[in-house]
Amino acid sequence: MRQCVRVPGGLGVLRALTVCVLVLCIAPAAPHPQCLDFKPPFRPLRELQFCVMYKEFGCCDYEKDQQLRAKYYRIMDNFDYYGYANCAGFVLEMICQECSPFAAHLFDAEDPTTPVRTIPGLCPDYCSQFWNKCRSTIPLLSDDPHIAEVKEDRTRLCRYLELDDADYCYPHLLSDQKLTLNLGRVQSDVDGCLQLCLEEVANGLRNPLAMVHANDGTHRFFVAEQVGLVWTYLPDRSKLEKPFLNITKVVLTSSWEGDERGFLGLTFHPKHKYNRKLYVYYSVEVGFDERIRISEFQVSAHDMNVVDHASERVILEIDEPASNHNGGQLLFADDGYLYIFTGDGGMAGDPFGKYGNAQNKSALLGKVLRIDVDNNSRGPLYRIPPDNPFVQNWGARPEVYAYGVRNMWRCSVDRGDPRTKEGKGRIFCGDVGQNKFEEIDIIEKGRNFGWRAKEGFSCYDKKLCANSSLDDVLPIYAYPHTMGKSVTGGYVYRGCEYPNMNGMYIFGDFMSGRLMSLQEDRNTGTWKYNEVCMGKGMTCAFPGLINNYHQYIISFAEDEAGELYFMSTGVPSATSPSGVVYKVVDPSRRAPPRQCHYDPLPVRVKSNLIKFVPQETLTGLEQPHKAKPEPQPTDSSDWLQELVDRLGLPDGATPPLPTTTTKPPRRKGRRRKGQTGTESVRELQNGMVRLVGGERGQSDRGRVELYVNGEWGTVCDDLWNINNAEVVCRQLGFTRALKAAKNSEFGEGKDLRILLDDVQCDGTESSLLDCQHTGVGTNNCAHYEDAGVICGTSGHIIEV
Repeated sequence: MRQCVRVPGGLGVLRALTVCVLVLCIAPAAPHPQCLDFKPPFRPLRELQFCVMYKEFGCCDYEKDQQLRAKYYRIMDNFDYYGYANCAGFVLEMICQECSPFAAHLFDAEDPTTPVRTIPGLCPDYCSQFWNKCRSTIPLLSDDPHIAEVKEDRTRLCRYLELDDADYCYPHLLSDQKLTLNLGRVQSDVDGCLQLCLEEVANGLRNPLAMVHANDGTHRFFVAEQVGLVWTYLPDRSKLEKPFLNITKVVLTSSWEGDERGFLGLTFHPKHKYNRKLYVYYSVEVGFDERIRISEFQVSAHDMNVVDHASERVILEIDEPASNHNGGQLLFADDGYLYIFTGDGGMAGDPFGKYGNAQNKSALLGKVLRIDVDNNSRGPLYRIPPDNPFVQNWGARPEVYAYGVRNMWRCSVDRGDPRTKEGKGRIFCGDVGQNKFEEIDIIEKGRNFGWRAKEGFSCYDKKLCANSSLDDVLPIYAYPHTMGKSVTGGYVYRGCEYPNMNGMYIFGDFMSGRLMSLQEDRNTGTWKYNEVCMGKGMTCAFPGLINNYHQYIISFAEDEAGELYFMSTGVPSATSPSGVVYKVVDPSRRAPPRQCHYDPLPVRVKSNLIKFVPQETLTGLEQPHKAKPEPQPTDSSDWLQELVDRLGLPDGATPPLPTTTTKPPRRKGRRRKGQTGTESVRELQNGMVRLVGGERGQSDRGRVELYVNGEWGTVCDDLWNINNAEVVCRQLGFTRALKAAKNSEFGEGKDLRILLDDVQCDGTESSLLDCQHTGVGTNNCAHYEDAGVICGTSGHIIEV
């Protein structure tokens, strides 16, 4: 590979950078690529035509590239041929640094709370060249008043444009091999441990052991606790206060750490959207016997977020001779059949019968079972698929699909490569070992997975192991108990957001807390192992990301879009609320903007919502404290009190937000240099609204109050509906209404007149005054009918 060489000044730098990005220079790596939106860089879907040095990898898509191109020509139109010849390269380079994989560093934007530079951080020698040749371009490149003040002084200007971290200054970073090594690939440390990050998704859970989705377009996810509760989460990660399923009274478990009994698994029918069916796997006590039970439920016809508990039908019950090795996985594979993964019955060494339960095809324990639960409204609750491998074998249970299983804990179906569908339909499982090895298997029809003859690749029962009829299938990977003592099977990543992880099987160990990965070599069929470590240093220094998790890894999951999650807890007890759901994030590369966009179907919610509040934090990194400029003298008047007085807002009221902005922000979510922190107070206009009576800090809800002809008043809830609420919420800057509140839910506005009654909107109007109504001040109602709203940005609707 060629070395990356910096060519000082002008367009030569562009050629050097192209080599860096395409060739990926080799050296010890510790980079932190980050874009101005505080996310990792990406490979553009459409090749860039202007900032071509970043066409392979960077922070610009084609649309942004064209915006920068237009900006370039607006600047260069101010110069004659001489100016163009001298300065075109400099201007192009500086404009295009917004596309650099290190744009956040170059523009000093790692901290979202600080202003963004208008000119990227320049190395002193390059800055001097730029100043000598092209300082006349500075006012066109930047509106920073301080740059305008020092632009005629080379020393002061270049000192101002320096970065605190000189390694990232332009253009020297192009030739810094430690920054450009493997840029855009999953980073690893010297031991080959992959550096990934996490995003906290849910917390306060008691041994969360399953997370599933309904595959119905709503992108809800459902998290099950070992005690027998299942919770509904909406796409914005808010949790419904009312459980989706509550069978705590019949689930058998205890509070002692390590109890393997309890609610162990659930899955939705592939046609759940049409038949409302789901299946659960849990421990029960019948008389003096302990059993595992697989039941079918249906979701209520009146509330899509609650199971009809009276609909339970017991599909299958199996006696458990001991309290451990209960299995617990349920899933539907691509063939549409229900797969059930049972443990061997417990104790040590599968001591049941001559060969143990796992090798006995007449027992349902220690098996992978496959049954058909379609069309079971009449007749048997399940049927045997005609191609089950032992249907014709005398003495074998026809439900058996594979055998020789010890205690498979967490299995998953591979969605297949997003483009080629390679690998689609494979079933991966983690099988917990006895006292030496843990293993990962790919399930094959009719095959023997070896237990108790074998544990991993080694013999456990030497007599059985020597039996020539064993014909067992070996695991794709096994690891010794020096690495972990209880495998938790995972998923092959097939999501959209992190392309580098495609095809990577990620799993963990419950006892050691180790995260691990396997990647298949397509040429040899072998699997390469890499440990997964949490990102060190600045690797996970992105907003919302963390680099630590609780030790006891209980389960893995994927959401409806295919993104990867896992659940772990700090105390492995069914009654300890220390469980957390984490999303796995690759900080080195993301998908291009808008490629992974989806619109969840609306969810009608009849329960209160509990807003998600993250509890976990990034560790091992001291955030830099940047010096803030001294505050400028300001007018001594209290502008906030002046605003409140002018609007006449009572306590707890939300000031009305402008329905339009006179000038769009130049970069979303950021305040540019030179902007002030406050805006002039808008004149009150007819039709403005405010929300009053919500709890302190909840500006998204309250009683609707309307401004008309110099006074504020309330709105009657006669004919009040979600379309009316949509008009109010959009006027206040929210994307949609979640609830149209009635019966003075947010209190009565007794000191005000009722200004509107019988309001009827179609949802597209700019204010309530544009909707049909009885006329301003004309009403036939009282303040106990004052209308209100709850606004938000999610796709769920709260019913009243």
